[in-house]
Amino acid sequence: MFTSLINSNINDSFKESIFNGLSPDGSLYFPKKINALKDIIFNITSLSNKEIGFLVMKDFVNDEIPERKLKSIINNTINFDFPLKNIDSNIFSFELFHGPTLAFKDVGASFLANSLEYFTENNILNILVATSGDTGAAVAESFHKKKNINVIVLFPKGKISSFQQKQISTKGDNIHAVEIDGSFDDCQTLVKKAFNDKDLRKNINISSANSINVGRWLPQIIYYFILYKELKKNGVKSKISISVPSGNFGNICAGFMAQKMGLNFDKIISSTNINDTIPRYLSSGVFSPNETQRTISNAMDVSIPNNFPRIEKIFENNFKKLSNNLIGEKVNEIETKEEIKYTFEKSKYILDPHGAVGLVGLKRNLGKNQTGVFFETAHPIKFIDSINQILNIKQDYFDVETNFKNNEFINSIDNNYPSLINFLKKIN
Repeated sequence: MFTSLINSNINDSFKESIFNGLSPDGSLYFPKKINALKDIIFNITSLSNKEIGFLVMKDFVNDEIPERKLKSIINNTINFDFPLKNIDSNIFSFELFHGPTLAFKDVGASFLANSLEYFTENNILNILVATSGDTGAAVAESFHKKKNINVIVLFPKGKISSFQQKQISTKGDNIHAVEIDGSFDDCQTLVKKAFNDKDLRKNINISSANSINVGRWLPQIIYYFILYKELKKNGVKSKISISVPSGNFGNICAGFMAQKMGLNFDKIISSTNINDTIPRYLSSGVFSPNETQRTISNAMDVSIPNNFPRIEKIFENNFKKLSNNLIGEKVNEIETKEEIKYTFEKSKYILDPHGAVGLVGLKRNLGKNQTGVFFETAHPIKFIDSINQILNIKQDYFDVETNFKNNEFINSIDNNYPSLINFLKKIN
């Protein structure tokens, strides 16, 4: 069962939660109960990644999806590797980008798409999603040609990489790429307005595929259990610090959920780019978002992270507990580029800009007798223009299929709510 962050009297099922996106009071859903998984942790090296995924998710789904079907969904979701690569003496890169769209969003998007398809009957469902790049691509891939589901992907014009844009705009069929002249936060605001529009929801069936949706957020917990297994297999016994490149804070929030479920990490670091609302909040106690600034780590160009209230909930809305457990690091553009260059020269390892931010944040907090892990959340080829400028490496350096067979088709709407409403009416 799932409750609301602001109303504990709400008790909605998994199905209701993933279809609603937001709870009826407009806030985020949160699990009513979080079970410890001690048996899984004890036996983790003997489990496959798919078995781990099933065991992590089954308590959240309860019996709403039969066990056999849930295993099938997990098998379709966890169908690629998650390598842990040692790039320095005590530093590992945890690569989450080996899925179909080369980004960590593939797991959550696939799980949500397959769950919604299982529950969807004859009514048309409209999936509204705002993206700063990788979410839109993962959602477009996972929901493409799903029966009775339209997908509307809002993205800020000119502020995602050309590779990311093509991943969204060349699908066609039930995938609608929609650009607006604004920021990612503007896209998120439009999506939130739609979810809080009761008149709209009476006439058009909508849900979300952003990480506000528990069906996309919770599967990210699986990463941390797989990471724990890989560290044990590598014989790591020292204290473990994790650095997560953070934009909307869904991934790192999943890390704290994994801790609630029994995993033990010494430090969890949220590494942001210059859009540093949370690092400033953790040091000052004042939540004061600035205007979003564009960076080469564009998936983190977020000033108001949607999932942060869930992290506050985990720490009982107690700022002292929160600030004692979450480390915030701001990494600027120069530091990001220098880390990409340094790591390639030292280890011949190519970081993407987001992973570079994570690695800088990790290095600032790593003790001598600790093991550090940073999350590599996207393949560097998705940011080839930046990588080429920094390392003089071109696209053909990578053994990755990059040919998009279809032409791009992009819908442009004004940066206001009536324009979004008109577009939704047009396709329904």
